[in-house]
Amino acid sequence: MDVSALIDLLIGWMERVDKRALIYGFSAIGAGLAMIAGIGPGIGQGYAAGKAAESVGRNRESSKQATVVMLLGAAVAETSGIFALVVAIIMLFANPLVGQTKAGIVLAASAIGAGLSMIAGIGPGIGQGYAAGKGAEAVGKRPKLQSMIVRTMLLGQAVAQTTGIYALIVALLLLFLQELFV
Repeated sequence: MDVSALIDLLIGWMERVDKRALIYGFSAIGAGLAMIAGIGPGIGQGYAAGKAAESVGRNRESSKQATVVMLLGAAVAETSGIFALVVAIIMLFANPLVGQTKAGIVLAASAIGAGLSMIAGIGPGIGQGYAAGKGAEAVGKRPKLQSMIVRTMLLGQAVAQTTGIYALIVALLLLFLQELFV
């Protein structure tokens, strides 16, 4: 069986399956794929926590400042994971694709595409966590510069978040603007 025949068989199968079931099934896959984005914040927050602990180990007097910077930075690093969670919950519990009357295959592919797009959240999570770790490390060395360090860290984290926001926008477009695609 060649590739063309295999694709025809697969698409034919999808056209015969109940459209709602197809969309729900692919939405479940998309929701699972979206949650892969949680890898980034996990790595980033672990790095930030490690750097804060290292900083406190070197300079116990700066423990409060380093901990505050680490917690603030780690909270920002979690945003891409939260975006992915929101998309996954929409797909599982409030999926606008299910009520559509258009081509089930396109809607199912949109659900998977929405989940896949959220994987882009890995980068911001790691980058923001790295910034938080370096911020905690810097505050540990120079506690009196905490406000300047935090301001710089937050600015860098805001810029790093842009790809996570792009992913969220693409996922929401795939879920809510089907008239553009079918």
